[in-house]
Amino acid sequence: MRRITWVLAIIMSVALVLTGCGKKDAASVVKDLNNVSDKLESKQGAYQGSGTMTLYTGEQPQEYKVEVWYKNPSYYRISLSNVQKDVKQIVLRNDEGVFVLTPSLGKSFRFQSDWPDKQGQVYLYQTLLKGIVSDNNRQFVEDGDNYVFEVAANYQSSALVRQKIWLAKKTYEPKQVQVSDSEAKVVVNVSFDSFKFDPEFTADSFDMQKNMAAGSPSENTMAEVDINGNPVVPADGEETGEPVTADQGDFGIIEPDYIPAGVKLKDTNKIEDSKDHAVLIRYDGLYQYTIMEARPLDRAVSLAPGSLIDLGFTVGLLSGDEQQTLTWMSEGVEYRITSANLPVTEMMQIAASMEEQSGK
Repeated sequence: MRRITWVLAIIMSVALVLTGCGKKDAASVVKDLNNVSDKLESKQGAYQGSGTMTLYTGEQPQEYKVEVWYKNPSYYRISLSNVQKDVKQIVLRNDEGVFVLTPSLGKSFRFQSDWPDKQGQVYLYQTLLKGIVSDNNRQFVEDGDNYVFEVAANYQSSALVRQKIWLAKKTYEPKQVQVSDSEAKVVVNVSFDSFKFDPEFTADSFDMQKNMAAGSPSENTMAEVDINGNPVVPADGEETGEPVTADQGDFGIIEPDYIPAGVKLKDTNKIEDSKDHAVLIRYDGLYQYTIMEARPLDRAVSLAPGSLIDLGFTVGLLSGDEQQTLTWMSEGVEYRITSANLPVTEMMQIAASMEEQSGK
C-alpha cells in the first residue's frame, strides 16, 4: 500500500508540474492578452501584419490582400488590394486626419474622424483583443499550436453575429478570423500569413504624400470641398487644388445587385454634358433613396465631418442627420447613397453589392 501511495503521489506531482508549465485556461490567456493590449497602448506599441480577406457577401467570394500597420498613439495604414480587379486602396490615419487613398488614380478622401477608436475592423489586432477580453461568455479551445476563441462580433453590420479567432500559443499573434451571421454562415474570413510586433517604421510611413507616390504629381491633390461636393474657396480668395486630371472615360451605369425588400427601381438617368460622367439612379417603395455615381476629374475629394463606415472592401463616410448620405470611392468612381429613411445596414449591403458590378 505504501508503494502504491508513493507511486500515485509521484504521478500526481508530475501531472501538476506539467499542467502548470504548459497548459493554460481561458482566464490565464485573457490575462496575457490584457498585457499585450497594454503594451500596444504604450509609447513603443506597434505591429505589422498581412494576409488575405475573403468576403462572402455576394454571389461570388471577393478576395482582398490586406496589410495593416499600426504605431502608437493612433497611426494606421491599411492597404486593401482587390485580387480579381487589381485595384489598391489605402486607409491612412495620421495627425492630419483619416484618408482613403487610391494611389493609381491620384484620388483621395479626407475625413475628420476618431476612426477606428469606436469602430472595430476585423483585420485590426486591437479589435480582436477587445472582442475576446470583453465577452464574458467567450468559448475557448486549443487547436494544435493555436488558442481559439469564439466570441460575440461587435461590428457595424448587425448581420455579423459571432466570430472565431485563432491566436498563436507562443506569441498571441493572430492567425485567422472567421465572422459569421445568425445562421452560422461565414461572411468574412481573414487569414494572416505574417504578423510582427514592434516593427521599425520610417518617419514617413504614415505620410499621405508618401503613400500617394504611385500617382503622378499633377494627380496628387487634396482640394477642400463641402458636404455637397462644392469647392471651398479659402479666405484669401485663391482656389485650391491642382490641375485637372485626365478624363478616364465613361464608366456606364453601375447598378447594385441587392435591392431591399419592398423597393423597386424607379428610373435611371445619365446627366447630359456632365464632365464627370455623373449618373443618377432612383428607387421607390418601402424606402426611397437615390444613388449618385460620378468620376471626379478636378480634385481628390475631402468631405465634411461624419462617421466612418466599414464596407469591407473600403471605408465610406456617413453624413447628415434627417437625410443621410453614404459616400465611398471604388476604382475611381465616387458613389453616394442618399435617403431620409433607408437604414444604414441596408446602405452597407447595397454598397457591397455594387463592388461586384461593372458598368452597363
